Amino acid sequence: MKNKQNVRVLIHGTGFAGQGHAEAFRYAGAEVVGIVGRTPAVVQQVAEELNIPYAGTNWQEALAECKPDVVSIATPGGAHELPIKQALEFGCHVFSDKPLTADGESAHALYELATQKKLKTAFAASFRYMPDVIHAKRLVAEGVIGEPLEVECISHFNLEKDIPFGWSHRKEDGGGRLNNNFTHKLSIVTSIIGEKILSIMGEVRDDLGKAPIVEGVHNFKKRRDFIPSDLNDPSLKWGESNVEWSYTVLAQLESEFATKPVSVLFKHGGLHPRFNEDHVVIYGSKGALYIKGHYASGPMYSYSNNQWHEIPLPDDIKSDIPNVEGDTERNWRYLINKLVKDIQGDAVAPYQTFKEGAQYQQLIDLIRKNESWQDVSHLD
Repeated sequence: MKNKQNVRVLIHGTGFAGQGHAEAFRYAGAEVVGIVGRTPAVVQQVAEELNIPYAGTNWQEALAECKPDVVSIATPGGAHELPIKQALEFGCHVFSDKPLTADGESAHALYELATQKKLKTAFAASFRYMPDVIHAKRLVAEGVIGEPLEVECISHFNLEKDIPFGWSHRKEDGGGRLNNNFTHKLSIVTSIIGEKILSIMGEVRDDLGKAPIVEGVHNFKKRRDFIPSDLNDPSLKWGESNVEWSYTVLAQLESEFATKPVSVLFKHGGLHPRFNEDHVVIYGSKGALYIKGHYASGPMYSYSNNQWHEIPLPDDIKSDIPNVEGDTERNWRYLINKLVKDIQGDAVAPYQTFKEGAQYQQLIDLIRKNESWQDVSHLD
């Protein structure tokens, strides 16, 4: 038997995502040969902690030195475009966290370049790999709820308004709740219902306005630890938000299991408190599936005979769950495993690529225009 290709990986980004990507690629059997970051001391420390042989701050030099087969882009979205383009020009396959870029036009250009170069890509709107989402996809395909009619995705995060100012507050840096919540929700729904998005409309709103500027925030997951103790300190500087913190989106999806387009509601409040559970519900002509959690973390319930009852995960789905703490880290492992196997020439199920990354960014551009309103003030 011919030995499989040893897949060499170069990581761009040293924070939570970069470290998580590195571990996920190793889980898939790839070799992490280098990591690149902005700050020499930080990238050197992370490389030593993760036992990565090469650490640097110059991306193009790292590409030439490490000669990777695939690169992993784990920086904020506004910093994705140039290193992805350089990696594609170098001949590398690319795994990118979301968003792909800061706008639809540049995202589509990267998709076209990857297609032209015949390189493989993966786009990490990866919460479609939650175990109960995989189960729901199977149940819908089996006709358990009849024809799917509509889907409802509701979530409220109650995020601290005084989280330090950073990339998540800036459109040009890949911030906003559409980039960092809606992408996952849309991927969950298309996975279950069907990948063809027919139409979309929406409204966004900035409920924040500003955030304190604080130095020293490196790991996105630890940003809450840097909230200033005295927000009235006159020396404190503030940054202006220019992205949405709440959104409402309506979409229609084509489904092979339905005769009519399936209606979808996405409702998210980043700063608002929740009263009951966040959830994803798929309603059909003969029943419904309710999954608890903003990203469908479960458990799942089925509606039949006028009552709800919990559905356990099948053994085959449970046995396939990667052994790692954290939903985000587990879902990276699902997707990265597919990409690595695809690079090695194995047959794999379809996964989201730069095609979806570009499509999602174009949809976000449309939603942010807030052009769905009809003036009815003249009506009695």
